[in-house]
Amino acid sequence: MNLERLLQLGYSAERAAAFAYRGHARSLKDPEEKTHIARIEAEEWEHRDNLLRMLNRLHLRPSRWLEWKYACIGRLISASCHIIGYFAPMYFAGRLESGNVNEYLHMIELARGTAIADEIPCLLEMARVEKQHELYFLARIEAHWLLPWFRPWFRWGPGVSFNPMSAGEAEEPSTV
Repeated sequence: MNLERLLQLGYSAERAAAFAYRGHARSLKDPEEKTHIARIEAEEWEHRDNLLRMLNRLHLRPSRWLEWKYACIGRLISASCHIIGYFAPMYFAGRLESGNVNEYLHMIELARGTAIADEIPCLLEMARVEKQHELYFLARIEAHWLLPWFRPWFRWGPGVSFNPMSAGEAEEPSTV
């Protein structure tokens, strides 16, 4: 996939994620989890703003088709969080975030030598934040009784990620 299409896809997918996290947060009982997932939603909106800036710098527009498609997907996931219980939304959010890290790492490779090469640190930071999201969701479900059933089918869980980024790389940079 080329950089332009990947930016359009990422832009629309961040919207779906934000919509999904809004419903996910509302479906939870624990106030700390609600607050944390609301923060994740805000970070997804921030990523979307960053991707729009990059699209604009390349004189590109978001895809109307992807915008519609991913808005529908995000709203459907948002509503389903109230029905399918605790484990599945946490599990699949972590699994999706794991793949999102790869999308940002791929964007970095494609951005080298382009008009947005100076955005590489921003793309790397977004990958780092997506890895933090993955680790958060993994921590929520790593002791859940359903995990041994899901992990072989969906190939994600403790010790199994879709991206090469380590937990150490996802930590906040220290300020010395």
